[in-house]
Amino acid sequence: MKKLLLVGALVAFVYQAQTSPLDFVALNRASLYSGRTPPPGWQIKVNHGRPDISVCSDVDGPCLQLKSIKASFGLERDVDVDPATMPILSWTWKVSQLPAGGDFRHSATDDQAAQILVAFADHKVVSYIWDSNAPKGSAEHASSVPLVHVFDYVCESGSTDLNRWISESRNLAQDYQHAYGKPAPRVKGLRIQINSQHTGTVAQSYFGDVAFHAAP
Repeated sequence: MKKLLLVGALVAFVYQAQTSPLDFVALNRASLYSGRTPPPGWQIKVNHGRPDISVCSDVDGPCLQLKSIKASFGLERDVDVDPATMPILSWTWKVSQLPAGGDFRHSATDDQAAQILVAFADHKVVSYIWDSNAPKGSAEHASSVPLVHVFDYVCESGSTDLNRWISESRNLAQDYQHAYGKPAPRVKGLRIQINSQHTGTVAQSYFGDVAFHAAP
């Protein structure tokens, strides 16, 4: 009898391991076929100016288009992800117009054509940006707002890859550890954003799938 119980427990464990989720898709191109804006589960958040968000068509399927004219806005949603089990964040994006003069290293020019912000349970944020001028690979604290902790990583920079889809993959748990010197708590929020209010310019970008994954 004990042997049968042990075998049953082992089978249940193997089944659970095989069926446990290995990823969480926060933004899925397939969900955009309806043309609904914002997509299901997402909300529009405006910091400044007028938002311009639409569903566009691309060779890989539908995508989100964000256009900023002297504005700052984005789309955000609640999530609940454990970076210990799903530490990888991946996404696809494209920029067609950079905010001229944008540079996250200075508050007066802190504009980006495309940005993904990940909010954690301790209210700290890790941000991934496509900057106009800051070198690719730059990483530093960038928030000038009291009690707001944002650490930015420049994934792309400048106009070399304008109008091209770029696939990104980051180890979010490691990036949080590097930024804040401690293990990452649970992820509680996700935001896709565009800014051009500081430089008073125009920016335009596109987003495809955004997902959390287990480590390879």
